[in-house]
Amino acid sequence: MAELKDAILDYVKKEYLEEDDDREISYDTPLISGGIVDSFSMVSLKRFLETKYSIQIPDAKATPEAFDSVNNILKMLEEFNVR
Repeated sequence: MAELKDAILDYVKKEYLEEDDDREISYDTPLISGGIVDSFSMVSLKRFLETKYSIQIPDAKATPEAFDSVNNILKMLEEFNVR
């Protein structure tokens, strides 16, 4: 589980934070409501997860709430038996 959480967190840091951004983000950091991930970025994050874990996330499950933190993403992925 920790490996999965770290993979998601690392992706978010690399893709959505600028090099000089000194914000610390954790598994509970609000990604969407905190302004780190916008709606366009959420789509690319969804595609990353689908490709990396060979799953299909229905649009109905891909809500801003589901993508608002690494822990929320992890809960959503558990529905697809990703561990």
